[in-house]
Amino acid sequence: MGTTIDRETFINLCDTNLKLVRTEYGLTQDEMAFIIGISKKTLVDIEKGRRSLGWMGSVALCHIFQDSDVIAGVFGGQPTDIVMTLAFTGRPIRYPSVTSKKAWWTVLYENEQFVIEQNIISQHFRLLTKDGRRVLSSFDLDEVLPIFNGSKTGGR
Repeated sequence: MGTTIDRETFINLCDTNLKLVRTEYGLTQDEMAFIIGISKKTLVDIEKGRRSLGWMGSVALCHIFQDSDVIAGVFGGQPTDIVMTLAFTGRPIRYPSVTSKKAWWTVLYENEQFVIEQNIISQHFRLLTKDGRRVLSSFDLDEVLPIFNGSKTGGR
């Protein structure tokens, strides 16, 4: 079982795995720094644990290297779901259809209209329509269940 990931944990995981992603792609420090938009000195400091990518740098890393096996292993598939969940926590958003691999998800509940899945790594939940369109992502199942059960407000 994974633990709930907040922004700080997300950033720390990105910081910790930056060098592994760089190595996975066979990039030099100069190349990696250019790709994610930071200086080589900043990259070296992050790799040595003296600085952090911060939110924007972590999002850039995860977006640019979304097909990384390292990142998939850390976040349970492509990091788009976790980034969107963290970015829109407490705010409604209409998501496009979900196309990510089902291997990272466990179906918890299903009814005529919706499916609730939980990510096996990050433990966050997503509510999908039967045709695969994401309605909501959250770390709080109690935020997802009211919509699943027929309340449009989600208890808010």
